[in-house]
Amino acid sequence: MITYRDSGVDIDAGNRTVDLLASSVASTATDEVLDGGGGFGGIYAADRLGPGKVLVASTDGVGTKAELAGRHGRWRGVGIDVVNHCVNDILVVGAEPLFFLDYIATSRLVPEVAADIVAGIAEACRAAGCALLGGETAEMPGVYRPGAVDIAGTIVGMADRDDLWPRLDEIGEGDLVVGLPSSGPHTNGYSLIRRLLDGREPAPDLLDGLLAPHRSYLPMVRSIQAGGVAPKALAHITGGGLVDNLPRVLPTGLGATVELGSWEVPEPFGTLVSWSGIDDGEAFRTWNMGIGMAVVIDHGLGSRAVELGCLEIGSVVPVADGDERVVFAGSWR
Repeated sequence: MITYRDSGVDIDAGNRTVDLLASSVASTATDEVLDGGGGFGGIYAADRLGPGKVLVASTDGVGTKAELAGRHGRWRGVGIDVVNHCVNDILVVGAEPLFFLDYIATSRLVPEVAADIVAGIAEACRAAGCALLGGETAEMPGVYRPGAVDIAGTIVGMADRDDLWPRLDEIGEGDLVVGLPSSGPHTNGYSLIRRLLDGREPAPDLLDGLLAPHRSYLPMVRSIQAGGVAPKALAHITGGGLVDNLPRVLPTGLGATVELGSWEVPEPFGTLVSWSGIDDGEAFRTWNMGIGMAVVIDHGLGSRAVELGCLEIGSVVPVADGDERVVFAGSWR
């Protein structure tokens, strides 16, 4: 006799995992979360969605950062990563998070690992005022190599139709680009980072920097708005860096000049660039290099934005067809 467990899938481990996750999931419940569905689907009351409201959704994952976190048993951080990455993605259009769904896949389910990841997910959801409405754990031997874990999630948020970003018709030459500091590489560039770590034993502070959870910019954006700085556009600096992400929120015919040296590029980026030997163009497309969110604001609000913790990093400039949309000036070294 050959059982399902013999083939690599342990139903009892799955049930135990669900039991371990229950308290983390329950801790994120908001008033809109309703009982029912038998666990097959989460139910969220939409009464507060009134006229002019729109839903905003996004899906993303942690990528190969999960492998590095697994080497060092730091699973909780990647749970925070997946939520905050998604929170930032919908923040770019002006949405507040409503609920989140997670997906954890592995070759063999280890209930304690899944519980640690979901504890991180729940922590980030609570901080964002976001309900963890449901999720899935999948055990797939033969698809994932032993020990591998894949983590992804989907977020749904709400925004006012009239307040969506970017406000392309308001952006013009001379507007400022300010940056919000990152907490590290966030969730991008880890395939190169892991290769650079082969044969090296990172110092504890360097490892802490590499595995620092992805920062949520929801509190800071709320703060600068409350402080009188109205964003015209936000760009989440993920894969492709400033080079690829900033142009996504600028009108046709406009780009940006970014002044290197206007912020101090923090560790671990200097070490990663030194180890890899890549040039600035490649570095600023691979990693965020210390800027996790770029915000376009009116040119007269620069000093106020700096008082509120932003970094003035550049300005909006006209560009011709075929020109680079983001040009770097100066040096960060």
